[in-house]
Amino acid sequence: MNILKDFRNDLLKRREVEVSEEYDVNPGFSKVLENVTEYFKVNKDVVVIKKIGSSFGTHIFLINVFIYDSVSFKEKIEPKKKEKKEKK
Repeated sequence: MNILKDFRNDLLKRREVEVSEEYDVNPGFSKVLENVTEYFKVNKDVVVIKKIGSSFGTHIFLINVFIYDSVSFKEKIEPKKKEKKEKK
């Protein structure tokens, strides 16, 4: 895992990190979440994977990650998922 950007955002109480990592296939959010939590030694509850992207034909993926100070800050700042309405 190669760290490209590491920025501390004190206003939102989080660490904004951009990393690059090499995979054979698209790793998916769960695999990236495991690797990030192991590398930065943080809990899964405070990590948010924002983006996983790569260029066509390469095996290097750019990953944007937010690491919050606590779960309460994450719940206050991150948007909530919308609930589906029941059909009548």
